[in-house]
Amino acid sequence: MMVKNRHAASREIPELPFAAPAGTPTGAEVMSLAELRGRVPQPSLARPQRPGFHQLLTLTSGELRQTVDFTEHALRPGSWLWVRPGRVHQWGNLANAEGMLILFQQDMLDAATAVAARVDDPYAPVVSVPVADDVRALDEAAEHLRHEFQALGHLPLEVHMAVLRHLLAVLVLRLAHLTVPAGSPTPEPDEIYLRFRDVVERNFTRTRRVEDYAQMLGYSARTLARATLNSAGLSAKEFVDRRVVLEAKRLLAHSDQTAGQISDQLGFVNPSQFSKYFLHRVGRSPIDFRDEVRGRRSAHEPAGGQNG
Repeated sequence: MMVKNRHAASREIPELPFAAPAGTPTGAEVMSLAELRGRVPQPSLARPQRPGFHQLLTLTSGELRQTVDFTEHALRPGSWLWVRPGRVHQWGNLANAEGMLILFQQDMLDAATAVAARVDDPYAPVVSVPVADDVRALDEAAEHLRHEFQALGHLPLEVHMAVLRHLLAVLVLRLAHLTVPAGSPTPEPDEIYLRFRDVVERNFTRTRRVEDYAQMLGYSARTLARATLNSAGLSAKEFVDRRVVLEAKRLLAHSDQTAGQISDQLGFVNPSQFSKYFLHRVGRSPIDFRDEVRGRRSAHEPAGGQNG
């Protein structure tokens, strides 16, 4: 895949557009990790990327560490990684892992499937660990998709694309609606939390106060705190702070804005307040964080693999 920078002279994390392999129809691609290793040079695999398409990854052997939006995840056989478009994705070391990688553009799915599979949910889990019959169902769906992807020419092109769309829909719907283990809490968050989550997404650059969100929604701050703790496992204040910090990290990584400009964009009184806020929650200054994600990482950090 071709890597394209938004600004030629910029040091931003590169955006990665979808590019179909030569001789194949656009929209989706299925490959093994062995194929990925053979296609993309290791130095390119080690750098962060910002894909403009969905990536599904599951392992058949080994272990692989992946970093998505600056959070590291450990993948093992049977687990699934779903990287949605626009997130910062950094591959770990591919040398000791084998598995299947599925890339697809969102328009491969019909509108009803996209909604049912929650493909636009910014809070959807990055890693899922299927249980019970889900493991077999997902493996069979992924293998069927791989087989059909490699069977180009066996069917008329329009039929081939329709088959790929349907098989991809089966896979993402199953992945988005996994069976819950017995005794586990319900995966569906309550309505108060969902409303809080949505209003935070619209207003986190304007206020970081839970009391302000409570007033917007007509609930008490205590009600929001209880709903967020039950649904997300953290306090309402921590939920807001994490969203602000994530946006700060994205801006520091993606753009060449100064810390002062980012401070203004995120609604801080001044750059000093932003710097103290970021340092307290991340453990590094904004500038140190920017330097780290742009390649000045410590020497002991393992090289990784990236779709490039």
